Amino acid sequence: MDLSVSRSRRRISPYNTILATLVGPLKSGLITTMNLMKILAALLVSLPVLVTLSLVLRSPPPDRIKGFADARVIQRLTPNDTSSSNSEDGFSDHTQMPKDTLHDGLIAPGFDEGSCLSRYQSNLYRKISPHKPSSYLLSRLRNYEHLHKKCGPHTKSYKTAMAQLKSSDQGNSSVGGSTECKYVVWISYSGLGNKILTITSAFLYALLTNRVLLVDRGKDMADLFCEPFPEKSWLLSKDFSIKEKFNKFDQKSPHCYGNMLKNKKNTSSELVPSFLYLHLAHDYDEQDKLFFCDEYQSLTGKVPWLIMRTDNYFVPSLFLMPSFEQELEKLFPEKETVFHHLGRYLFHPSNHVWGLITRYYLAHLAKADERIGIQVRTFESGPSPLQHVMNQIYACVFKEKLLPQVDKQKPVVTAPSGIPKLKSVLITSLTSGYSENMRNMYWEHPTVNGDLIGVFQPSHEGHQQTDKNLHDRKAWAEMYLLSLCDVLVTSAWSTFGYVAQGLGGLKPWILYKPENQTMPNPPCRQVMSMEPCFHAPPFYDCKAKRGVDTGALVPHVRHCEDMSWGLKLVGSHESHDQL
Repeated sequence: MDLSVSRSRRRISPYNTILATLVGPLKSGLITTMNLMKILAALLVSLPVLVTLSLVLRSPPPDRIKGFADARVIQRLTPNDTSSSNSEDGFSDHTQMPKDTLHDGLIAPGFDEGSCLSRYQSNLYRKISPHKPSSYLLSRLRNYEHLHKKCGPHTKSYKTAMAQLKSSDQGNSSVGGSTECKYVVWISYSGLGNKILTITSAFLYALLTNRVLLVDRGKDMADLFCEPFPEKSWLLSKDFSIKEKFNKFDQKSPHCYGNMLKNKKNTSSELVPSFLYLHLAHDYDEQDKLFFCDEYQSLTGKVPWLIMRTDNYFVPSLFLMPSFEQELEKLFPEKETVFHHLGRYLFHPSNHVWGLITRYYLAHLAKADERIGIQVRTFESGPSPLQHVMNQIYACVFKEKLLPQVDKQKPVVTAPSGIPKLKSVLITSLTSGYSENMRNMYWEHPTVNGDLIGVFQPSHEGHQQTDKNLHDRKAWAEMYLLSLCDVLVTSAWSTFGYVAQGLGGLKPWILYKPENQTMPNPPCRQVMSMEPCFHAPPFYDCKAKRGVDTGALVPHVRHCEDMSWGLKLVGSHESHDQL
């Protein structure tokens, strides 16, 4: 390339142009009337340029004005501009990491960062949690990881336990409780929100009973989540000898614990079965529910393999069992933080899902002053509920002042401060109607306070598609995106919303379930705690052996806001009035 041509194409600074105009005549010594006129003309022409440059250099760029660019995420993703984007999903390799990389000690050090980018990057996208895990919980998690390393898939202990299970499956009816390691095997079942909540329940039970949790990989569990434990997988090995029987297990199966109790078979014998099937799904019966009584834990404690199927977040009932009371008190002094801590410990989006999350967040949510998540899930049959549910959403967000109303009389409304706030609304729903309605309203009319509202919806899949890989990836990404919001509105009965609120440490406003195509009054209320609801709890007093309201036994287990018969954990500082 011709260097002289190259240099001539370089942009000349306005300052240099002005200086050349002024200094040129002086150097030549020809200060004439003509030259003076040229100098004055140059000054007049350059004055606006100088003023503009002065303002630009003194003021930050428009996208850094308060209200338009809370760019803390992008700045933290590229500290000192020393990072380079070289991973397959387009993330940055960090040269500096914030102090909360390990989530207050929940995460053990030593993982390969590249295999699970979300484990160490998620703290860049969410506020530091005010809820700190107890030192005892951290100690127990480290002990569990040691146990998992010792007993996990493909270890000597695991192979021994597998051999005994296979032997019993071939005709030997018992093992005598002689195995070194004991296990809880979670069967993949129900929708993704239920899966996340039930794995958490199974893990807490494993933690309380010194068992190892193994997760049935189902159709796409390995694709959605990173491995939560160091060195050894939490996924059940593909050669598990009775895996092909999972779909056949039901309440009438010979190894079903409830069925054994019903028939009073081998429940007090010295012969210990090689495994028990625990049916804890929504349709479980009174015998199945005896699992939550201490006296019926004696046999389960001896059995090497507990195979569990559930679609319930049964944690509240564990808090009602006297044998676990002291341990749970030490693990969770703040009762309402069980899922918040265990969920952030167990569930880290895979790199594929993390790519969906971060790309969407940085494109649509990162620069907002406030992020409002609205999760819409309807369970009504018949005509479309769009209109009355939309009215309910507006009634809720306007009444609780979560979003501003619009002024339909004025074409423009200026914010009192002169600088409008930018709020991003993230709507998740199987249909697009709710986001389109809200987006059009805020586009066609100004807000009464001058705020600017952007409305975004990542996907609208039409209907739930359980175990479809891409559908589940999007669902997991949207739950996680909701958890990154500052304010949350969720739908009654929805585990999708429960996961988001728990991971985010948020107490959402929950939309009551409409009845008869009619908007409820009031439309919503803020929940007592961020804990999920146990939808199908037992109502049984194990000591008195009679029915009882299990939502009125202890202060920290109450009935749910969205399901009057459900149970949830609440903090000691929360209101204990019955709903």
